[in-house]
Amino acid sequence: MKLHIQHVTRYEYSAPLQYALQSLCLTPQGSAHQTVLDWSVKAPGPLFPSRDGYGNVAHTCSVTRRLTSGSVWASGTVQTHGEPVLVDDAAPAQVYLRHTALTQSHTRLSALGADTVSGGRVDESRAIGLAREVVARVPYKPRTTSVHTTAMEALALGGGVCQDHAHIFIATCRSHGVPARYVSGYFHAPGAEHLASHAWVDVCVDLPRRRWLSVDVTHGCLIDERHVRLAVGPDYAACSPIRGVREGGGTESMRVRIDIRDTSDLPAFSLEP
Repeated sequence: MKLHIQHVTRYEYSAPLQYALQSLCLTPQGSAHQTVLDWSVKAPGPLFPSRDGYGNVAHTCSVTRRLTSGSVWASGTVQTHGEPVLVDDAAPAQVYLRHTALTQSHTRLSALGADTVSGGRVDESRAIGLAREVVARVPYKPRTTSVHTTAMEALALGGGVCQDHAHIFIATCRSHGVPARYVSGYFHAPGAEHLASHAWVDVCVDLPRRRWLSVDVTHGCLIDERHVRLAVGPDYAACSPIRGVREGGGTESMRVRIDIRDTSDLPAFSLEP
């Protein structure tokens, strides 16, 4: 697929913003799975590109002028190839054995993977088996959790979204000595725009060769041409699309809109007024 993407985050403040510093993980990179044909990121302040410790392209945005509203724009075209196996040496795979606040180990999480990932080795069949087990235990239920919900909390609640499915899968794999990492990205689902912002996992299937298998836990399948990768990290907090701090601004409200279209059969479009 050749997918055109526009991702707009709009901010409104009840009082003038004095200062803000944001980190933007909104730039996809080329790989065996995708070719980035064009891409741009715009923000209310100057952007300073860098590469973080996980290999992601990130931008730091510094806003020093008084604002009561602002927008962050990311847009471009990505050709997807559907390849679910990646070779990645940006960071040692062992980095992704470390538990985080969102993926803490627990006996209930270890038990979840007893029949699929125990023994420290994973293949496609086992990975899909674990994904389906996660969703069976934690069905997709929007507005049940938040970005701060841990894997164990989502498991106890018995419902969640793609972020929770990814965290549970990751925590389970790590409990059995299998490196796994969080992937943020986009999902082309015509008629289901609420699924456009998506998350899945990479699980290491060959440690010496640093080969990773990409699994969409929510849909119980390997990633395909509908998926566009943005960034990877130990969990959501490490590679969320936008994070930062601010001074002033009073109460903040935020609206996010993501539009994804297959350009092979649709005309160009823009979310700009």
